[in-house]
Amino acid sequence: MRDDLGFELSLTAPSTRVVSLVPSLTEAIAATRPEALVGATDWCTHPADLDVPRVRGTKNPDRKAIEGLRPDLVVANQEENRELDVRRLREAGVPVWVTRIETVDEALTSMRRLFDEALGWGVPAWLVEAEEAWSAPSPAGGATVAVPIWRDPWMVVGPRTYTDDLLQRLGYVNAFGADPDPAADVDRYPHVELAQLDAAGTDLVLLPDEPYVFTAEDGPEAFALVPTRLVSGRLLTWYGPAMLEARRTLGS
Repeated sequence: MRDDLGFELSLTAPSTRVVSLVPSLTEAIAATRPEALVGATDWCTHPADLDVPRVRGTKNPDRKAIEGLRPDLVVANQEENRELDVRRLREAGVPVWVTRIETVDEALTSMRRLFDEALGWGVPAWLVEAEEAWSAPSPAGGATVAVPIWRDPWMVVGPRTYTDDLLQRLGYVNAFGADPDPAADVDRYPHVELAQLDAAGTDLVLLPDEPYVFTAEDGPEAFALVPTRLVSGRLLTWYGPAMLEARRTLGS
């Protein structure tokens, strides 16, 4: 079988020892078969009671520690993890399944393949529920929003990102999501000036708590013209069970 990037793997299913290098997929695996999860990154914060060995971060995983956990599958993501780490784990004989997710539909399709084909566990009930929830048509006429992911310098969610597609599917218009030419090389998380964020034409700025931790004291005070709303970064950026909560609570 082949992962989302076309890399061919020979897997013995069902998997019984899984290391996840993707926080959202860690939550998805824990919600499906928690006893099979034997390792996760320091950034894997859900479920809150997750008690497994930690293998450092998504960008600097402890490859020796991962090897020592003897996983029959490591789960990674093209955007969140480095190709170098994936390659070196494979060179050490560790099978790695890499996901590629930039839209809601890709998230649902990728996770179905991961659980049914790669892990060999079948399609979990929460994923079927998420597929049904996101099959509804997108509402029209929603607010124009901007989503900063960092400040000093300010960075925002741009086009061809999971978050941009999720916003569109919820009925919002991403103020920085215009992408008229699908063949163009675009900055998916562009740097912007604060004046571009706090400007006429944007109805609302959504301030998530990750990767930059915006709070009531750190973020809203920067905006004089556009109202702000603190939101869960998990609901904006995590695929998996978080997709159900996002559909229920983030609608425009």
